[in-house]
Amino acid sequence: MTIRDWPADERPREKLLERGAEALTDAELLAIFLRTGIAGRTAVDLARSLLDDFGGLAPLLGAGRARFCAAQGLGDAKYAQLKAVLELSRRYLAENLRRGDALSCPADTFAYLQARLASFPFEVFACLFLDNRHRVLAYEELFRGSIDGASVHPREVVRRTLEHNAAALILTHNHPSGVAEPSQADEHITRRLREALALIDVRVLDHVIVGDGVCVSFAERGLL
Repeated sequence: MTIRDWPADERPREKLLERGAEALTDAELLAIFLRTGIAGRTAVDLARSLLDDFGGLAPLLGAGRARFCAAQGLGDAKYAQLKAVLELSRRYLAENLRRGDALSCPADTFAYLQARLASFPFEVFACLFLDNRHRVLAYEELFRGSIDGASVHPREVVRRTLEHNAAALILTHNHPSGVAEPSQADEHITRRLREALALIDVRVLDHVIVGDGVCVSFAERGLL
């Protein structure tokens, strides 16, 4: 039996159009992306198998080209399509931030940072540079490290802040382990950056740690 033989309200595409994308499972959403299955397996069957093989949606979407293309039913065309979809999502979220106040809707900020940083297998430290009304001027990845951490240099953060003429910053980095709890090292570098930026009258408004499907805010935890 193919998906065309299923009841209309159980077919992923028809289900999405009738009930909205949020009503679909990860496998059903992935099946719409795949469009077709392979011999003896529907697109939903293939999607479920891929999610099992990769260990979930995030590892699949974050997989490198070689790993992704080696999987059954995938290839260069699907890899290019996936990367285009992910980049469109990032740009959509970035536009939402640039239109308004980065702090008026923390959920938008967290969603954007999650989209930018969650898939890296190593630590990446970045900044959202803000104007005096807390609107986003730029997002910039400044440091990359191993899975154990990234070396963050306050002088470089100050230099980029001055070049963007920013009045405030949101600091952010990912935890490749998926656990977003702040470490003592995270708290230490946050204090150092706050002190360095205070010398040029720039405020650190938050430090957001990106984990597996979750963001932890220093401001919300009372750590700033």
